[in-house]
Order: sequence, then structure tokens, then C-alpha cells
Amino acid sequence: MSEFFRRKFLAMLCLLAAVTFVSPGLGAQTPPGAIHIAVDARQAPQKILHSHLQFPVKPGPLTLYYPQWIPGEHMPDGPIIYLGGLKFQAGGKTIPWRRDLVDMFAFHLDIPAGASSLDVDLDFLLNAPTSGFSAGASATASLDVLSWNQVLLYPKGYKAHELTFVPSLRLPDGWKYGTALPGAKQNGDTIEFSAVTLNTLVDSPVLAGKYFRKIQLTPGQDPPHELDIAADSQAALEMPPDMQRAYRQLVAETGALFGSRHYRDYHFLVTLSDDVAHFGLEHHESSDDRSNERSLLDEALRIEFSGLLPHEFVHSWNGKFRRPADLSTPDYQQPMKDDLLWVYEGLTEYLGVVLTARSGLLTQEQSREYFAHYAATYEHRPGRDWRPLQDTADAAPFLYDAKSAWSNWRRGTDFYDEGFLLWLDVDANLRRLTNDSKSMNDFCKIFHGGPGGEPALKTYTFEDVVATLNSLAPYDWAGFLRTRLDSTSTKTPMEAVENTGWKLVYNERPNEFEEAGEAAEGSADLTFSLGLTVDDDGRVGDVIHGGPSYNAGIGPGMKIVAVNSKKYSPEELKDAVESSKSAAGPIELMIINGAQYRTYPVDYHGGLAYPHVERDASKPDYLTEVFHAMVP
Repeated sequence: MSEFFRRKFLAMLCLLAAVTFVSPGLGAQTPPGAIHIAVDARQAPQKILHSHLQFPVKPGPLTLYYPQWIPGEHMPDGPIIYLGGLKFQAGGKTIPWRRDLVDMFAFHLDIPAGASSLDVDLDFLLNAPTSGFSAGASATASLDVLSWNQVLLYPKGYKAHELTFVPSLRLPDGWKYGTALPGAKQNGDTIEFSAVTLNTLVDSPVLAGKYFRKIQLTPGQDPPHELDIAADSQAALEMPPDMQRAYRQLVAETGALFGSRHYRDYHFLVTLSDDVAHFGLEHHESSDDRSNERSLLDEALRIEFSGLLPHEFVHSWNGKFRRPADLSTPDYQQPMKDDLLWVYEGLTEYLGVVLTARSGLLTQEQSREYFAHYAATYEHRPGRDWRPLQDTADAAPFLYDAKSAWSNWRRGTDFYDEGFLLWLDVDANLRRLTNDSKSMNDFCKIFHGGPGGEPALKTYTFEDVVATLNSLAPYDWAGFLRTRLDSTSTKTPMEAVENTGWKLVYNERPNEFEEAGEAAEGSADLTFSLGLTVDDDGRVGDVIHGGPSYNAGIGPGMKIVAVNSKKYSPEELKDAVESSKSAAGPIELMIINGAQYRTYPVDYHGGLAYPHVERDASKPDYLTEVFHAMVP
């Protein structure tokens, strides 16, 4: 190639690099002026929201997006199926529109000459089932959780932080609300908020309801922390004083653990209803926490609920402030890559469990029971023989929607709970390598600390995680992590138990954490004996691949109607398992499978088996140190 053509070729490469450095149409033009959005939620009890938007526009083609990839949900599940009544007007005329045939979340229209403003009306239909995240049920006769991504469109070609929205919300008469959105001014039933960027708006849901309670957790302190609770009854709002003290302790413990706070104030938005989707979703200055109506009142439900707020609170540091680079997309249409969810969610699960214990939301014994339950669960998860932990993160966009049936063999979003075990093992190894002078407490201060104050974003990679661990204790952390992430049949569950100075044992004494789950759900968890779970109606939930019930031919979805010729009940089934130790023959289960009845003999004689941890005096007791409060 001649020098002339070589220079021309290099110049073309430079030009291409300059062109492709910015995604086509994204952040390449001057952002428009403020976009106004007014949401009318007065018909939320009727299961419908009305939204009106005003866009500054110029004549010519315009593409508007409905948000698809919602931060924290880790999959393209924007609830576009519940969008209705979409209308566009400019210059007093209705503007026709066409959905993109490839990107189904994009709408194309042409703005006529002379128009400078576009009015958009849309409805969001609140008739979703009680499953999923922001696509799930969010309203009842007495409350509503408004996720702004449900009710807006935004123009193509801009990053989320480049677009400014001016939001307002109209509520049913007498309803109160809570949100992290700044500058709220209420006039009658309408609340107007300060102008915010699109990413802040989507990150700031509003909880509103007829039965509402605010609890200040840090009165007189900066930044303020607040519990905003909406429920389907006045009685459900009565949080016991010991729980309030525990949440105040939770705030104190996070300060000691991370050393700084990256928010102006923080709102726990707690929804208590049996008729909404139950989940937790993180936001930088708030969390969307939804649970059963009596979660503050019934002991079994309290135990199940105990870890929700600590987990989502941790996400303010681990997930919102520190976020994997592959999850930090510029808008809500760019696909997210979930490969580091074992840090984003797994480390958060670990720290959430630790903070639940340190704050007193669970006792030390209850926390050990939680630990034993998940160590045993993953010891009995045969899917670990073929599917590595890393793939459960990589495949998260469809595993989140997977049902519980065959989850032990298929695996699901295991990066949460096996991630908890992985990070506990990391903590134990840090303590071992440094003669107990360094731990994950030090990791959190380095990795999640900083000046604090205003919300900020600092991305990271796998190499950043490894470098921080090496700064605390030089070791082959990359090899340690990759072995446990990429290999099958790793010893992570047992390592997590043994390296913290405890042993996993099974006996007939019920595990308190599992017992609370059974009481809350009316189920029977016989995972570690018969190898199945059953609901109160006899429906089989999951069957351990290769276990006694599996070998007898039983599968998920079948229904047990009789146990040893007696009508099914969870108690009758447990009695039969207990009696199996001295029985000569198998346990006889009469089961209906579709339209067919059949008796299945289960050859099991081990009695009831529940997991617990016992102290191993030959090793240091790191687990007690991990669960011990940092703040007196």
C-alpha cells in the first residue's frame, strides 16, 4: 500500500472511530427543553392511571421510546402490555403514529410544520397479576405505587441524564404519599415536584394510600431517613416498637459499614397488601418494598419480611452508587449485561443478611438458621452439577421469569443465595489470611465509600473487585472467584459453613427460618427428607432431581390427595415421614396427575430432616463476628 493510500486509510479509520464513539442518535444533539408530565391517579382503585406529557419539539420525524430495560430488574420487562389510550396532538391536530416493527418499544411520528409542542396522552392499566416487578400488580382500593417508567415516553437520541422532566401527581381525595422526589409542593390533591433528570424520575417511585404512616428514623440528623408505609388497613400500619428500634439500628449499622452515604435523604417505601406483587426494588434514595398486609404483625410473616429492607437499602451503595459497567446503560433501550450480578445482587444479599442480624431484625440464632437453610439448599441442588453459578447471572433476563418447578435441577437466579454463601466464604478467607485484622467491613469502606452527599455513579469491573480484595490481603482472588463461578459442583456451600467455624447438621428439630416460611405459606418443606415441597392443598411445588420422590415418579404440579390411605394434609404427610423410620414398607402417596389417579410408593425411611449449624470448636468462630453489631 502506498504512503498516500496508507494515510487515507488511517484517516478513514480515525473518522469511523470518531463516528462510532457515540452511539448513533444518542447524546449527539442538543437536549430539548423541559418535558412536563402530569399523572392523574384518582382512578387507581379502578385500576387505571392517566398521564399527560408535553414535549418541546421541532417539525420533522420524531421517535419516542417507552422504557424497556428498567434498572434493578435486569431484564427487558418494561410493562408496555398495559399501555392504553395513546394519543398525540400538535398544533391542534391529531398526529398519526406507527410502532417500530423491530423495536416494539419505539413509536414513530412526524411533527407538522409550525408545531413547537407535542401533547401526549396515555393510560396505564393496573390489572397485572401479583407477580413480576414494576410490571406486576401495584394498586388496590386503598393504595398505589407509581413507578414513573409505567406512564412516560421519552425522545430517542438522548441519554437519560440529559433529559429534564417536570412531574406532578394528582391523588385520590385524602390519600397521603411518600417519595424521594425533591421539591414537593401540595395544593389540594395535586403534588408538584421540582424538575429532575429522566434517570432521577425513573429512580424515584411514589407510594400513596388511604392508610398511610410516616416514621422518622433519624430525627434531627442529616441526611434524614424515613419509613413511608401504605397498607390495606389501618391496623397493618402498627409497627411494633422493637421493629422501629431495629430499623434505626439498621441506619446506624450501614453508616458504620460503608463510612459514607450517597444520597440527600432516604425513603423506605413499604407497601403492605396481599393484592400487589411482592418484591423489593432498589433506588438510589429510596426502595420499593412490598409484602403481605400483616407483615408487621404476624411473627412468621415478620421473619420472612425481616431481610427485605436491609437488602434494598444496601443497594443504595452496591448497585446504585457502585454499579457494574455492563449495567450502566445510557438510556432504557440499550440491553444490559448481567454477568456481574453475583456482585450486584450476591454481595447485596450477603450484606443484607449481615445487616439484618446486626440491626436485630433477626436474632443471632435466627440468622444462623437462615444460613443453615441456604447452605443445605445448595448442597441439595443437583443443577449445580451442570450449570455454573456464572450462567445463572448471564441468563438472568429469562431466569427471573422461571417458575419454582424443577428449580433445583434447572437452577434459577441462584446468584442471590449462592452469592450470599460465596461472599461469606470471601469474608472468612479475608479474616483467615490477615489473622482476623481485615474483613468485608474493610472492603465495603474502600469499595463503597467516598465523599457521599449527592447521588453519584461509579462503575466497576471484575478486575476492580479483585484489586480491592488484593489491597486487603494479597491472594489469587481472581482464581478463587473464577473457580467458584465457572466450575460445576463446587464446594462453596460447605466451604462457607466450615470456613466460618461451624458444621452443617440435620436432625428432626424444625429449622426456625423454614418453619416461618411454612407457617406463612401453609406449605410443607420436605426438601431434605422426601425431596419435595407441597402447598396446603397438596400441590407439589418442586421435586429434588434424583431424590426419593423423584425416584418414585413424582413431579411438580401433581397433587397429593392421600397419604397412606388418609386424606392429605401437611401434618399427615409429616407424620408419615416421621413414622418411616420404623415402617417396613414405603410411604404410599395417592396422587392425581391431570385426570389420572395413581398410588406412588416412596421408598424413604430416614424420618424428618431439617438443617442447622453447630459450632466447630477446632476453628475460629468467624460467623459470630460477622453477625455481631458494629454500633453498640
